[in-house]
Amino acid sequence: MVFSESMKLADLIDVNFKLLNVLSRLGISLGFGENTIREMCDRQGIDLNSFLLICNVYTYDGYVPSADLLAAADAGTIVDYLHNSHAFYLDRELAALESNLSLMVEPCDELQKKIVGKFFASYKAQVKRHFNYEESVVFPYVRALKTGECQEGYSIEQFEENHSNIDETLNDLKNIVMKYLPDTCDTVVRNEVLYRIYRLEEDLLKHTIIEDTVLIPVVNRMETL
Repeated sequence: MVFSESMKLADLIDVNFKLLNVLSRLGISLGFGENTIREMCDRQGIDLNSFLLICNVYTYDGYVPSADLLAAADAGTIVDYLHNSHAFYLDRELAALESNLSLMVEPCDELQKKIVGKFFASYKAQVKRHFNYEESVVFPYVRALKTGECQEGYSIEQFEENHSNIDETLNDLKNIVMKYLPDTCDTVVRNEVLYRIYRLEEDLLKHTIIEDTVLIPVVNRMETL
């Protein structure tokens, strides 16, 4: 099932409740009644084709956007979504994960606390570097391209070639929590940490796929026009 403009927004959430994250990042609040996807996009001033692209990629593993849908997408909407996702990860998800980790390691010895803290600090720094590059270089480039400005010396191909993976350190942290901490750590708290890591890992993967399969092809097309 691929989402369409005539589908009710409430039915879209029933198909994949995780799309609540997508709605919030695009400024769509709950209480949308019986509105269809098109009606809500029109009301919120959100590009319909870009919204459908993001929802389909976010929901369906292996989804490949059609050339027509990519051609109709709005790079500005996609960049706004990715920018708001960065703020969500840094201000909410990583902050909550850090708080959960601190609570989890309270019964541990100092060495164990240091190891967990080091891994998390390393991962957070890596994520910030990754996002800072996109915020300071990639997104301004796309926005300038959208307004017809030409920025010589850079292309989306450079972003594609250097698009780093930020999952490896998170996976290491997950294994430490799952395999190597003592059983003095509260099981409920440890499970909550793992749930949060798995959710973050999945969300970041979808984020990367949207960049690779939507943003890059859309900007590639803009560069050739």
